Amino acid sequence: QMMKFAWDNYKQYALGKNELRPLTKNGHIGNMFGGLRGATVVDALDTLYIMELEEEFQEAKKWVEKSFDLNVNGEASLFEVNIRYIGGLLAAYYLTGEEVFKSKALELGEKLLPAFNTPTGIPRGVINLGRQDTRFLFSPYSGMSWSWGWASAGSSILAEFGTLHLEFLHLSELSGNPVFAEKASTSQPVLNRVEKPQGLYPNFLSPVTGNWVQHHVSIGGLGDSFYEYLLKSWLMSDKKDSEAKKMYDDALEAIEKHLVKKSAGGLTYIAEWRGGILDHKMGHLACFSGGMIALGAEHAGEERKQHYVDLAAEITNTCHESYARSDTKLGPEAFRFDTGTEAMATRLSERYYILRPEVVESYMYMWRLTHDPKYRQWGWEVVKALEKHCRVEAGFSGIRDVYTTTPTHDNMQQSFFLAETLKYLYLLFCEDDVLSLDDWVFNTEAHPLPINRTNFKA
Repeated sequence: QMMKFAWDNYKQYALGKNELRPLTKNGHIGNMFGGLRGATVVDALDTLYIMELEEEFQEAKKWVEKSFDLNVNGEASLFEVNIRYIGGLLAAYYLTGEEVFKSKALELGEKLLPAFNTPTGIPRGVINLGRQDTRFLFSPYSGMSWSWGWASAGSSILAEFGTLHLEFLHLSELSGNPVFAEKASTSQPVLNRVEKPQGLYPNFLSPVTGNWVQHHVSIGGLGDSFYEYLLKSWLMSDKKDSEAKKMYDDALEAIEKHLVKKSAGGLTYIAEWRGGILDHKMGHLACFSGGMIALGAEHAGEERKQHYVDLAAEITNTCHESYARSDTKLGPEAFRFDTGTEAMATRLSERYYILRPEVVESYMYMWRLTHDPKYRQWGWEVVKALEKHCRVEAGFSGIRDVYTTTPTHDNMQQSFFLAETLKYLYLLFCEDDVLSLDDWVFNTEAHPLPINRTNFKA
């Protein structure tokens, strides 16, 4: 019902725009996707299909067939276009077999390839989706891609170049063209070669030199899905990509050794690391890690398995506390452990909630892997809080302060709310064989991709 409400309002007021602005009842385009449109449509396709909202799925499919234009100009985030558009189209294709989704995914995938024209092969973060034109050469390597202005000194971001592998392997699988798999694999030798401080992976790497640009390490934004894709690349390869698994195991060991801490009140959290100095804060984005560690625990040796299940449960519990300790029962963007307060935001700028999925994502994995009923109970608390505080007349909106029960809405129904938050909540209450973890791997936008039994590897 929540999904139908979110979709119907998007369709009524914002169809073809990227997101719905539910308070003003209009659409939002933004600057993340270049000239691409319909982010909410593509992000919602698989959720509508899985929930058997057939009429709504047909509306979305029709928009993709008739109105989804790939001949666009403009600077887009390689990462966002890949996880939302490529991921959404691939999942829709694998679930339905409808050729339109496959052909759009492959056509869009080709437009992303120039981002990899760098000395190291590690892609820059921004790609101009228009055709190459020598009048617009922004860098000595490619007229098509350059790095985000705010990324340290023209560097590439770990979570961005490290979150292409699942989708690009499937692009190669479907097209028969190995170039996608090859491009997505270029970062592995570079990362193996470069010195890791204490075994940790900093968030910024130069695509020119292949060296770290500075030593900031985080399992939240900028780092998060790099670790997730190491584990999931191994799972998607039907457990044949042993190099990815070793990188995951080694990285997790370093994270546990240097970043995992326990607060005075007994809460386990993952701190951030800035050149050797710990920042005792955890972002909402880092809350996916409970689910990741639980998923990886399934495949650890017997003696390590219980250890990782316990660690995953502790981190997920801490993330639940960040929700339980707020007046709205929704969690803040970041929460701290450095003053007297624990698992709460201390800064005004970190008190918002933008319909993010990471906490319910971990509930879903923890439920599937332990069947402890508390995870469904916690998920239901989130459903009630969303209905109470985020549902407005024409959709769902983020809120600016989770610590007040009369919140101000931010007027944005994020596309990932339909792709991820509602999908993970739905799956939390489904039987385990609906998108079984034995057969599917979720990309970092919750788009399910099949485990690759035939194993196409570059």
